[in-house]
Amino acid sequence: MTWAAARPKLAMANYFSTPGWVIHLARRLLYFWVRTTVFPQHPDELGLDPAKPVCYVLQHPHVSNLLIVYRESRSVGLPSAEAPFALGRDVFPRSAFFLNPKPIPGTGAGEPYAPAPLMTAMVRETLADARLDVQIVPVVILWGRHPGKQESILKALFAEAWQQPGPLRRLLTILLHGRNVLVRFNTPLSLHAFCRDIAGEQQALQKLSRVLREHFRRQRQMAIGPDLSHRHTQVGALLDAPRVRSAIATEAETQHISPAEARLRARRFILEIASDYSYGVTRAFELALSWLWTQLFDGIEIHHAESITQIAPGLGIIYIPTHRSHMDYLLLSYIVHHQGLASPHIAAGDNLNFFLVGPLLRRAGAFFMRRSFKGEPLYATVFDEYLHLMLTRGFPIGYFIEGGRSRNGSMLSPKAGILGMTIRSYIREHDRPLVLVPVYIGYEKLIEGRTYLREMAGKPKQRESLWALLNNLRRIRRVFGKVHLNFGQPLALADFLETCRPGWSREASADIDPWAREATHRAAAELARRMNEAAVINPVNLIALSLLPLPGPTVEEHVLERLLEDYQALAVDAPYSPLTIPCAMNSAQIVAYVERLGMITRIAHPQGNLIQLSTREAPLLAYFRNNALHLFALPSLIAGLLNRHRPLDTPQVIEVVAGIYDLIAKELFLRWTPEEIPQATLAVIDVLVKRGLLLRDASERLCAPEDDPRKRFELHLIGETLRPLLEDYFIVLTLLERSGSGHLTRHALENDCQQLARRLAVLQAGHAPDYSGKAMFSSRVTQLIDADYLHEEAAGYLHFDQRLTTMLAHAKLFLPAEARELISRLACADPLP
Repeated sequence: MTWAAARPKLAMANYFSTPGWVIHLARRLLYFWVRTTVFPQHPDELGLDPAKPVCYVLQHPHVSNLLIVYRESRSVGLPSAEAPFALGRDVFPRSAFFLNPKPIPGTGAGEPYAPAPLMTAMVRETLADARLDVQIVPVVILWGRHPGKQESILKALFAEAWQQPGPLRRLLTILLHGRNVLVRFNTPLSLHAFCRDIAGEQQALQKLSRVLREHFRRQRQMAIGPDLSHRHTQVGALLDAPRVRSAIATEAETQHISPAEARLRARRFILEIASDYSYGVTRAFELALSWLWTQLFDGIEIHHAESITQIAPGLGIIYIPTHRSHMDYLLLSYIVHHQGLASPHIAAGDNLNFFLVGPLLRRAGAFFMRRSFKGEPLYATVFDEYLHLMLTRGFPIGYFIEGGRSRNGSMLSPKAGILGMTIRSYIREHDRPLVLVPVYIGYEKLIEGRTYLREMAGKPKQRESLWALLNNLRRIRRVFGKVHLNFGQPLALADFLETCRPGWSREASADIDPWAREATHRAAAELARRMNEAAVINPVNLIALSLLPLPGPTVEEHVLERLLEDYQALAVDAPYSPLTIPCAMNSAQIVAYVERLGMITRIAHPQGNLIQLSTREAPLLAYFRNNALHLFALPSLIAGLLNRHRPLDTPQVIEVVAGIYDLIAKELFLRWTPEEIPQATLAVIDVLVKRGLLLRDASERLCAPEDDPRKRFELHLIGETLRPLLEDYFIVLTLLERSGSGHLTRHALENDCQQLARRLAVLQAGHAPDYSGKAMFSSRVTQLIDADYLHEEAAGYLHFDQRLTTMLAHAKLFLPAEARELISRLACADPLP
């Protein structure tokens, strides 16, 4: 049945008092300037029933919005809002009404608006006739909120806001933002279902008004952020919070100062922390960033954005991105805003709160936190309460659980700090559901690349400053390739906590230790795994994986292209995760692309071109290999094992891989459970067999292709991908075995590992930088302790049992004999250099 047939033919009585030609002329004039983007693009997505009448509802009485609904309802194939609407004997001039018409005198503060006549009539008729049902479609229209337009900073200051504009500001808004209008038709509300359990007309009208207002509030909040109180109002709310008042009293007592002085200190802390959000400044910031990205990058690729756009309005959202660059702060806010959602308030380190930059970031929604809260219990309480206020009021938030930027390209071990505060806040007050969204941000070149190399070489970290920022602007016209951003699988916090502590929501929130601490560690690990699952494989990752295992910096082009094809096949046919994005280029395109980035050079030769690593860029490739190391860890284990040993049965391969898996799973935040390892291993084996890199006989025995040197070489290089990580662990395990259980402190072990690794790097003379610093070995030891292979006693000595010796035996199977012998010889040298 068509929409026209579904609607009864009605008389045109009581149509517009304004002549139709005036309405037509006004719409033509408006659309001479206005350009809209409409969601959804296909009317079927709304799920409307063509047999039931449709009525549109707008929030505020603006003629411009009404004219837009007239036009866009027709243009997308929905029932026309301009058509008359019949109810019983009455015919209303249009199928639309305003929720908030002009206030009427004498109404109370709780109900400042008189219901629209059409709304009143629909409720009355629905209550009187059980067969009648009207589909009410809320329509949100936002001026200056289209996600993809470049505008002036002046326009940003007149963009959509919570305050309703007067006539003059409305005219300026139309002039400035008429070509940048977002129209969203929302899921219809069934009036029959709504009125089913309501007896009185007045009660139904009040309830319907509240429901629709809440709907519009949530939609607007999703688009431009919550209706923020003034910053000083926030300060007052925080100072009056019971926990802060108690902390102020304690501060006054312990510091021997007056309560007024302690309160003043708390106020200073709040102003140091709190954002001072301005939507106009955020829009202006976005325009500047739009220009910056075009100068720095070839483009920004976004994947699985539906993960956030489909999150129901009213839910709290926390974005948890990987942290590779200072650009992460800006990119995340920019991309979320471009998806039509409110930009998150980013928790930034106080190192970014410097002259000019700090205030700008604060106005764009950043709030600042110190690197350490030690020795400042009042500051810790104020920050904790501020975060709680943000969460309970529904502010979207973003923070980095890795703590700092990754200097080596791998996922850093998550820190429990702000994530723990989030979980405790949610346990304390959980009326608003909270969703944590992992986000992978990947680069093809890093603006801070040279800085990272200097820091990894032992030079002190440079402090951020305005001068350093201005100095970096010299690079603004350099090519940094593309940026890839992928939204991972959201984590619903309530459901996750239920798996940690069934029935937690019914318990007293005061008694949450130690289970909240354990839940925080589990949530951190789960989010790290989900961030890794959302990895995007870019051309530089693949070049790094292919070239770094080579004995030298030069390779034949056809050999490199075959290796790239091997990695592409593994990524597509045995994907790490359904959320992982493979590289869309073929091998020749990858080589040409990375050559354009200046990271490799092509050397022409009569017998075939050679590819050589750029001397300047080669040290940075290890960073990009580490970005994707977890994606190809399993293929590397299988290739390394079968390249070095006699033919093995498939069950033997699975057993050995499972034996070493625990050693690297926590380090790389791998996604598979022990039960999933066999299936994942078989999928990789099938791809390697299909590519001719492994041979499988009739009895399911697997071996390397001994008679094909080219394939054997490719298998060898894939197996070498994980070698640096396995060598690090082999160093740790060898030194522990040499010393014996209970004879080595953690500090001594980490120092010995670092010295041995540096000596090994010099002897091996590889072209990749030495990333095995003390912090890296500290991470390795931490993983062994977390996996319960090591136990640290109160005095600091490390104890282990036979399981660690078994793991050392497994690790030996994956390393070449010369590497094992060299490490064992260096470990036995006493004392270490």
